[in-house]
Amino acid sequence: MKQSQLFTKTRKEAPKDEVSKNAELLIRAGFIHKEMAGVYSYLPLGLRVLKNIERIIREEMNALGGQEVLLTTLQNKESWQKTGRFDDAVIDNWFKTKLKNDTELGLANTHEEPLSALLTNFAKSFRDFPLYIYQIQTKFRNESRAKSGIMRGREFLMKDLYSFSRDQKEHDVFYEKAKNAYHKIFTRVGLGGQTYETFASGGSFAKYSHEFQTVTDAGEDIIYIDEKKRIAVNKEVLAPEVLKELGLEKKDLVEKKAVEVGNIFSLGTRFSLPLGLFYTDEKGEKKPVIIGSYGIGLGRLMGTVVEVLSDEKGIIWPESIAPFTVHLVSLLGDKVDVRTYADNLYLKLEKSGVSVLYDDRDLRPGEKFADSDLIGIPNRAIISERGMKDDKIEWKNRETGDIEMIDEKEFFRRVPRTVHV
Repeated sequence: MKQSQLFTKTRKEAPKDEVSKNAELLIRAGFIHKEMAGVYSYLPLGLRVLKNIERIIREEMNALGGQEVLLTTLQNKESWQKTGRFDDAVIDNWFKTKLKNDTELGLANTHEEPLSALLTNFAKSFRDFPLYIYQIQTKFRNESRAKSGIMRGREFLMKDLYSFSRDQKEHDVFYEKAKNAYHKIFTRVGLGGQTYETFASGGSFAKYSHEFQTVTDAGEDIIYIDEKKRIAVNKEVLAPEVLKELGLEKKDLVEKKAVEVGNIFSLGTRFSLPLGLFYTDEKGEKKPVIIGSYGIGLGRLMGTVVEVLSDEKGIIWPESIAPFTVHLVSLLGDKVDVRTYADNLYLKLEKSGVSVLYDDRDLRPGEKFADSDLIGIPNRAIISERGMKDDKIEWKNRETGDIEMIDEKEFFRRVPRTVHV
């Protein structure tokens, strides 16, 4: 993509009503546009990042044996009434609407009920299970507080996977596999070192649920981390008996602020019983299906990356999810035809399948460099009159700031071939 053709522009200042770093930087860099509190549009650069996160998550869900679906956002209330969750006193962040005939509908905030009800039409025998079904779909939640940029939205993209197992043992085996898949996802998006498997309340479904919490001052949760064991306990369940059960010592724990970037729950038969999701076993006996749910908010994950991996100049994207892997920047020259060389280099990169953003704009070097730092593409290639005199390209690492002068052969050897959308 040529930067001159992008309809979005960088900004020196973020909106005055924006207080979160992730939204400030993403708005200034032209990745997102704020429609209203908790509601953001993803612009070309932002959508590319979101799609790269989506690709990584989809790969890991497919590796678990997941089958992808796309369920409806509009929900009839019957299934939810069977579980008692259509009541605003039970779930207080519903968005609800009505048809012209006054039939009340809900805008889905999660999908345990509709998917469990759907499966009663298809899965009835022990031979039909286990099943692992997921989607990546827009959710709606009427949050009372939407002040954390894209980390807490009223409209947001979510990956929700649901497991349907024949017994607790079968569920537990998959649950551990899902944990490992989550660790892989957070490592692949650049947050592995800062993200901890965290014990939290399991509510009425199980003794514990498991959150994946990323340490950042922008977080709303307090967790206590055993850094050697790389596990943590949410403040809500921190108690002597919990520490004893987990083999943790209070003296070994470090208190940190963190943001929840994923969660997994064992739900037991909480949804299968009221919705009639049973199977017939080998002996002909009717048994309820054991269910688990596994969620990741893609926008929240993207916002957390920005909170954690940025500096005073702007964003620092990991190569795996960056909108482009190379930012090609041409500087105007008086004596050497920099533009022609840069144009040709851009065509070569595109032809070889490299994901490249080409800054071909007629601006001063300082403006281009500031924009490049703000946008945060991990590798910068600068074509300048000074470099061309020695047949060199300036290669800069966004994270470290290291600069090298390399020839074109070395440049193409170094250019990442990371898979991007």
